[in-house]
Amino acid sequence: MKALGRHIIAEFYDCDSNILKDTQLVETYMKRAAIECGATIVESAFHTFNPYGVSGVIVIAESHLAIHTWPEYSYAAVDVFTCGDEIDPQDAINSLIESLKAKDSKMVNMLRGELKNQDVLHHKPIEVKSV
Repeated sequence: MKALGRHIIAEFYDCDSNILKDTQLVETYMKRAAIECGATIVESAFHTFNPYGVSGVIVIAESHLAIHTWPEYSYAAVDVFTCGDEIDPQDAINSLIESLKAKDSKMVNMLRGELKNQDVLHHKPIEVKSV
């Protein structure tokens, strides 16, 4: 079986709430995570909520990284979706755990676009080995 990409949906708990309030810092850390996993940044968009909280996305050539923060709960919801097999979304997640100072996290890893019986692919998929 082949898949077009990998998607990690992550929850970060007990983060530094001061970081989660700082839109510029959150954007910087998201860009760093994209670079550390080897992704190509296309553009970014971030929004600050009143009284606090940040939502943002880094569009990468390989897909995206997104974040929503709730500083009042020291919580961040993050997702990293990468296409192909050259970028490892776990590297971006690890970078963000460190940058946001998350003391706990949980994740769901998904394969996206699992292709059964696909003979022709227009870009390099992830090879999934059966267990």
